[in-house]
Amino acid sequence: MTYTFNETPGSPGAPLIFTFHGTGGNENQFHGLAQELMPQAHVISPRGDVSEQGMLRYFRRKAEGVYDMEDLAQRTSAMADFVAAHKGDAPRVIGLGYSNGANILASVVMARPQLFSDVILMHPLIPWQPAPVDLKGTRVLITAGKHDPICPAPMTQTLADWFKAQGVEAELHWHQGGHELRNEELAAVQDFLR
Repeated sequence: MTYTFNETPGSPGAPLIFTFHGTGGNENQFHGLAQELMPQAHVISPRGDVSEQGMLRYFRRKAEGVYDMEDLAQRTSAMADFVAAHKGDAPRVIGLGYSNGANILASVVMARPQLFSDVILMHPLIPWQPAPVDLKGTRVLITAGKHDPICPAPMTQTLADWFKAQGVEAELHWHQGGHELRNEELAAVQDFLR
């Protein structure tokens, strides 16, 4: 699979950030945000190559919250290969994804745990029970809305608990809203990256 992607070179030895957009977004959705969060970083933002009624996604689904698991497995493998091919010798590799982008990022981390050093999952929804993996040394931040109609709070908590059970330094930041991104959430991301 070949991905269209946006890329901004960073300073030598700076972290590398991969950003993953939400449904209906594209490779520009979080590219600029990553540059604002870490101005020296190298940023790569792949575009999802699945169209759902004209909206770009990273994998197919059968309904809201019901994933095509076979397609997800194939696209997880392809995205993991993309990340591996582009990460070079970056000392710190950060993944930042929102909604559908958080889901493909989480799936890649579960399949290939050594690709990322830091993982930011904004409003993820993982409706399956992941197998145990060795994620020691990985840092994870999950941000979510307590009243998110797409990503129910109990499922978000279950995902955070799963990461902690894998030996991860995992933080969970809640806001009082729904599926939207809020300023306090972005502040939590900024603190996490410091």
